[in-house]
Amino acid sequence: MAHERDLRFRVVTRVQRYLVNPVTRRLPFHTLVETTGRISGLPRRTPVGGRRVGREFWFLSEYGVKSQYVRNIQADPRVRVRVGGQWHHGTAQLLPSDDPRARLRTLPRMNSTAVRLFGSDLLTVRVDLSD
Repeated sequence: MAHERDLRFRVVTRVQRYLVNPVTRRLPFHTLVETTGRISGLPRRTPVGGRRVGREFWFLSEYGVKSQYVRNIQADPRVRVRVGGQWHHGTAQLLPSDDPRARLRTLPRMNSTAVRLFGSDLLTVRVDLSD
């Protein structure tokens, strides 16, 4: 079972990294989270599905702390989020005590379905927007 999950993680993350993400990042209105690389110090942009609620932006990581952007957030929680083509600065909070399955019901359906199908260690992330 653990081997299956590890294999699925490796396959899905490679498809996302080399096929899906490069295309999705170029779409002008797709939502992105920009972190600072914890080793390189360079900006890293990752497509995410989520929802802005007032001065907060909510989304889920499919693989929890195994996700590279989550590791970047742990090293530096200052992020930018592109929502509706506009960039916003904020501070990301990892919320392991939040119920990610309940949170998925409040987020856009298409992305939530993919997260449910492929995710194995869901983690809620809230970004407190500062602008």
